[in-house]
Amino acid sequence: MHIIRLSWSRNCLTSTLAFDITQFFPSLNCCFLTRILHKMGLDNWVVNFFGNYLSNKKTSYKWNSFLSPIVNINVGVGQGSALSLILSALYLSPFLYILEKCLKNLKIPISIISFIDDRLLISQDKSLDVSISHLFCSYNVVTNLLDKFGLVVEHSKTDVFHFSRSHGLFNPPSLNLSPLGSLILSPKSLWKYLGFIFDRKLTFHQNIDFYSNKVLSSVKGMKLLGNSSCSITPIQKHLLYRCCILSIALYSFQLWFYHHTPLAYPLKALEKMQRRVAIWMLGVFKTSPQEGIKAIAGLIPIKLHLKKLGGRAQL
Repeated sequence: MHIIRLSWSRNCLTSTLAFDITQFFPSLNCCFLTRILHKMGLDNWVVNFFGNYLSNKKTSYKWNSFLSPIVNINVGVGQGSALSLILSALYLSPFLYILEKCLKNLKIPISIISFIDDRLLISQDKSLDVSISHLFCSYNVVTNLLDKFGLVVEHSKTDVFHFSRSHGLFNPPSLNLSPLGSLILSPKSLWKYLGFIFDRKLTFHQNIDFYSNKVLSSVKGMKLLGNSSCSITPIQKHLLYRCCILSIALYSFQLWFYHHTPLAYPLKALEKMQRRVAIWMLGVFKTSPQEGIKAIAGLIPIKLHLKKLGGRAQL
């Protein structure tokens, strides 16, 4: 994963273009991959090992009683295998290097973030028209360069989103990628990407509401684990909360929990969630004192828990 850090001021707009590579792992060219390993200066026995590992592969498909004949597979790496992520990163390393050189020569100030087969092109400028122009040109360079690497962009999954901290009305125009074989992309007010929900001002209120409501639904479903005659103990409920509920509630908390960020909204939603969990653990009335039942249930205040997790993440 290629990570960059962006600076974001109130007068600067941030535009992102997300795209996906079609059938990424099966499309990797094995011969090209071995040439990359050789160019990187690896020992010949390592290159020969991967050459033998990736070539002369055969497979067959079975569906109920039907068994297909054996076919040769001389392209691609096994998705889900221990070496697939490493080999795919090595395959794309020259692509990222060449792409960076091309964008630099064309004077297109674009940043790139890569998540396996998902890519983000990021443009920052005070003018939205300039950012859209940079995204269009960089997308054209990316698609042409990927084609030379034997990879194809899945245009139907391409999406564009704009971030702005301006207080006025923000209505960004569409991005027309039809000359490049893609679609006309209309920006939305909310953007869900890799499980995260982004809004244009990066308040993450919708993201917090989504996972808080998901946790409350999980708590209601866990009531089925016990009844009046036979139920699980509070210690077991506490373990379920730490393992199954808290991890869902705090998913992506690093996006909105940082120094000097306003925490009134997320803490209100998370405290409501934790109170419902404490009532479920102890089986007390809804009118019970909030801090008292949390202390009896052994639940650390959510704000302190966030600080602990944030400190560990920084380490």
